Amino acid sequence: MSSPILISLDAMGGDHGPSVVVPGVRDYRQRHGGEGVRFILHGDETAIRAEMARAGLTEDLCIVRHTDKVVAMDEKPAQAMRRGKGSSLWNAIEAVKSGEAGAVVSAGNTGALMAISKLLLRMSVPGLDRPAIVASWPTPKGVTAVLDVGANIESDAAQLVEFAIMGEAFMTAVHGVAKPTIGILNVGSEDVKGHEEVREAARLLREGGFGLDYFGFVEGTDIAKGTVDVVVTDGFTGNIALKTAEGVAKFIASLMKEALTSSLLSKLGALLAMSALKRMSQKIDPNAINGGPLLGLNGIVVKSHGGATAGGFGSAIRVAVELARSDYMEKVGANLQRLTALLETPIVNSADEPAGESIQ
Repeated sequence: MSSPILISLDAMGGDHGPSVVVPGVRDYRQRHGGEGVRFILHGDETAIRAEMARAGLTEDLCIVRHTDKVVAMDEKPAQAMRRGKGSSLWNAIEAVKSGEAGAVVSAGNTGALMAISKLLLRMSVPGLDRPAIVASWPTPKGVTAVLDVGANIESDAAQLVEFAIMGEAFMTAVHGVAKPTIGILNVGSEDVKGHEEVREAARLLREGGFGLDYFGFVEGTDIAKGTVDVVVTDGFTGNIALKTAEGVAKFIASLMKEALTSSLLSKLGALLAMSALKRMSQKIDPNAINGGPLLGLNGIVVKSHGGATAGGFGSAIRVAVELARSDYMEKVGANLQRLTALLETPIVNSADEPAGESIQ
């Protein structure tokens, strides 16, 4: 039997609030069982209980904690930290800080979620600056974890190694990959390519003794191929890559819809291929792999898409449960301590090390 666990939910977060969050709990239980998992729902009690009645969820499963305060989706992080105390988002995170809950899930304001999480939970290891957001990218082999996808605009070599450590532990805990391979996103696969920070990160991963399966540099095309299990990059590049991929996926989907509805014959072909088309649609559906943890915090925080469906929110809950039940925090902590010790030892680079090449 799985160990009992409480998951804290910001019931008012996202574009739809309780009308998605509460059915999301039901979806999680229907698809994943949810044995031993209970929930604390923070927000407007009347709205939450109305949705619980519609979803057929009982008070044995869901504890309701009322608050009238809500952090708006467009509220600035600094304002959220000053004014957010007592809100559904703040209270949901505070349940993790107190140890009452094993993880928190919110579809709310990303900047506010990150800022309040860092304020209340702190970073897991001294020296870590900000959490990293990880995305699970669909590939022919399953998924690839890509981080950071938006939290850290610039990242030095040590931060890139931190992402590798956290990404490896995430892939094992959530996606069951025993020994994930790790690559650093670069403008080419050759060792001399890229700027100084990515080349130094590569050296640290090769020589640092972290026990990670470091593959080498990978290019943008390698992400969707599933060349490696974890792709490491800074948040600026990662966010652009993620948004570009989402845009291309929507463009291809619209082209297919247009092509498959352009004539009676094409509609007949679409009908015959319906099962295959549904499988493809499920593969690239953001809701199917929804749930991006904020890695590096002293607690488990999972961000759901703001516009997620109930099924998407259920997927984010699954990620939170898997992380809470794993040894993710301990594994990451041990390797980050090793990195800290390594960085305290001065290392002299070879004088004849080749300079980084420009993008060709």
